[in-house]
Order: sequence, then C-alpha cells, then structure tokens
Amino acid sequence: MKDTRDIWQGTLAMMVLKTLDVMGPQHGYGIARRIEQISDQLLSVNHGTLYPVLLKLEQEGCIKSEWGESENKRSAKFYTLTKTGRKELSAAALHWRETTEIIARFFAARESPR
Repeated sequence: MKDTRDIWQGTLAMMVLKTLDVMGPQHGYGIARRIEQISDQLLSVNHGTLYPVLLKLEQEGCIKSEWGESENKRSAKFYTLTKTGRKELSAAALHWRETTEIIARFFAARESPR
C-alpha cells in the first residue's frame, strides 16, 4: 500500500496554483500526476479531492478553464493560472514559509529549566 499523507486544508490549492505557475495550462489528471510526482508518490490526489479545489479556485478567480483536447485525443478541461491566482500563490507561499518557521521553532525548543 502506498504511504500517503493527509493534506492540510488550503495546501492542495496552493500546490495546484504552483503546478499551474510552473507547468502552464494543465488538465486535472495532469495536475494530480504532477503533485504525486513532486511528492515522490507520498501524496495521492484523487478526483474527489482535486475537483472541488479546482472549482473553488475557479469561482475565486484564481484559475480559469477552457475545454481542449488531451494528449490521448480526449476532451478535457484545461486550467490556467490568472493574475489573481498569481497574487494568491504569492500570499500563500509567504504564509506557508512563516508557518513552517514557527513550527520549526517548536521542534527545535529544548525543555526550559524549572
């Protein structure tokens, strides 16, 4: 069985935005596979998890979509990062860095003398 991790709320959205930022327009399957690839297969992204995030990001104006043809000649919805999405990605990246720095302090802390 594949070792998978739970993804904190909002983190998958950030990974989707970053994937689109780096790779350009992608369909949902391509986004999911890229996230799995980058995580070294530690994350498993299924349609039931990914598509609500894509819908929410589209409703917020962070991504836009249009129908096109996939590599295997099937109709697929391709997602593209918008200007709003780039701003959101930048803010999310800053928030993530600040959060991980705080958590790192707790793991680095030693017991204080009483």
